[in-house]
Amino acid sequence: MKTFELIATSTFGLEAMVRKEVEDLGYEINAVQDGKVVYTGDSEAIVLSNLWLRSADRVLIKMGEFKATTFVELFDKVTALPWEAWITPDAKFTVNGKSVKSKLFSISDCQAITKKAIVKRLSEKYKMDWFPETGPSYTVQVSILKDVATLTIDTTGREGLHKRGYRVSNVEAPLKETMAAALLQISYWQKGRMLYDPCCGSGTFAIEAAMLAKNIAPGLNRQFASSFWPQVPKTLWDELRQEAREAIDQKGNPIIYASDIDRNVINKARENAEAAGVGEYIQFFAKPIHKATLPHGDYGIVIANPPYGERISNLSQIEQIHRELRRLIDSNPTWSLYAITSVDTFERDYGKKANKKRKLFNGNLKVDFYQYFGPKPPKDGENFKEISNN
Repeated sequence: MKTFELIATSTFGLEAMVRKEVEDLGYEINAVQDGKVVYTGDSEAIVLSNLWLRSADRVLIKMGEFKATTFVELFDKVTALPWEAWITPDAKFTVNGKSVKSKLFSISDCQAITKKAIVKRLSEKYKMDWFPETGPSYTVQVSILKDVATLTIDTTGREGLHKRGYRVSNVEAPLKETMAAALLQISYWQKGRMLYDPCCGSGTFAIEAAMLAKNIAPGLNRQFASSFWPQVPKTLWDELRQEAREAIDQKGNPIIYASDIDRNVINKARENAEAAGVGEYIQFFAKPIHKATLPHGDYGIVIANPPYGERISNLSQIEQIHRELRRLIDSNPTWSLYAITSVDTFERDYGKKANKKRKLFNGNLKVDFYQYFGPKPPKDGENFKEISNN
């Protein structure tokens, strides 16, 4: 297969995790930059990346990169790129744009110039003056940073990779699935250890953990823009989807608990888990955090996205939730805690400095991921006793 450059985009701060996932798929990394990982791949890589990347936001084909300080320069250099290699004569294609710290600061003008240049190129190559736009869809992005333009085609589609397809019931301010998956992998949680989310909301952490433990490809049950491109044959999608189904781990079950104060929210989380095919692996229950207790067993992990920002208005309530997380961990010091929040007093409220802190963005909101490490589990394996928390 012909190779080309791909870009897996990510939330700022999660590039290392996306890099690891791309490498685990077997692809060579060309560069890691803010918010993106560049690597070499082929048509199969497009399929595998969209099916299997848990922490990336999108998978893009890198068409070209060049300096452009005038619209004439932008037009000429876009025209020189091989758009006919991907965009078919009957294609529907749109152009999105962004510009940061560049002379070409008008995004609408950059989009218009880029589309005009692509049409010129396609007209010349296909010997056509009019395009029916009845075929597959392609989204081109012109991104200009400090006068350097990067041109890409989005293989993922209108909805990013965080749209797994299982969120049938939403609750307010859910954590993105891609971020939840990344944070789980940053933590030391793995299939043999207990996991408990006492502020579970729509169940994102618990569901992503179950999918990770069962080796369920996050993109298995959804379609992508490139699913309909002739350059990525349907037979390839069918073959690699079937391989993904066969790769699901049928042995052993993860030990995952999730609770929330609101029983209606718990019911929605349970619906989401069922839609994801992992409902049987998660024990959901309604319980306020001040009444929550750790499941019996050692070396488990508490992971939480406690309320912050618009999700809660009473500061004293937020502080109390942070103190309750400390109470939980103090009840069994072999457990570890991982918490993501925008509240900068978390360590003060918790009463202890984190072993590690990672700065991230949840959408446009700056957040920190606080990591409190318990002792390592015994090397001879971990045997945990499950109990009901209802």
